[in-house]
Amino acid sequence: MSENKDTAVLSCEKVSKYFQETAERVTVLENINLKVAKGEQIAIMGRSGSGKTTLLQLLGGLDAPSQGQVLIKGHNLQKVNEQTRSKLRNEHLGFIYQFHHLLPEFTALENVAMPLLIAKRDWHEAYIAAKAMLIEVGLEPRLLHKPAELSGGERQRVAIARALVNNPDCLLADEPTGNLDTDSAAVVFAIMQKLNRKRATTVIVVTHDLQLATKFDKILVLKEGQLEIL
Repeated sequence: MSENKDTAVLSCEKVSKYFQETAERVTVLENINLKVAKGEQIAIMGRSGSGKTTLLQLLGGLDAPSQGQVLIKGHNLQKVNEQTRSKLRNEHLGFIYQFHHLLPEFTALENVAMPLLIAKRDWHEAYIAAKAMLIEVGLEPRLLHKPAELSGGERQRVAIARALVNNPDCLLADEPTGNLDTDSAAVVFAIMQKLNRKRATTVIVVTHDLQLATKFDKILVLKEGQLEIL
């Protein structure tokens, strides 16, 4: 490819992932090549157990490939130590999961401010940024509500705000609407697309919902360890 790898937000080159079970090796991903540019919207689909979550974890530096390399903004995750790997994740990536993983004892505002406070940002600055992000996802009336006081869709919108408060280059979402009803799922997807357009944030979503996936720029399907374009 002619594009310099430094221009890609995320890329993987000849990535395989396998697990050794006694004498048998189980291959989940085999020789995956993927390059994701700034601002792209990609949906990854595939049957249960096809390796979608495994691929997302490799792209996010949460797991290491058995072979090949994963790069974030041109930095090879296999050639840096864990401290540098964590720094790259915190600076460039945001994560959303099927279950929101909000801290129940804290308000929406406090949950969203948490990544900034952990990064040693000034608390006043952190809360201003968290409030702005919550307003952006339509939750201004819910700033001081705790997770138990929010609907499922609202909790997932708080999770989106938390993932984006650091202004990452790429948002990685693993079945972010899998626990939501159809209407709430549509709202969550619409918010991710709106933020993608407004901030040029790259969005990579693992989903089983073809109807929602078709709204993205590109659909990739994992089948027998290989990525195919739908």
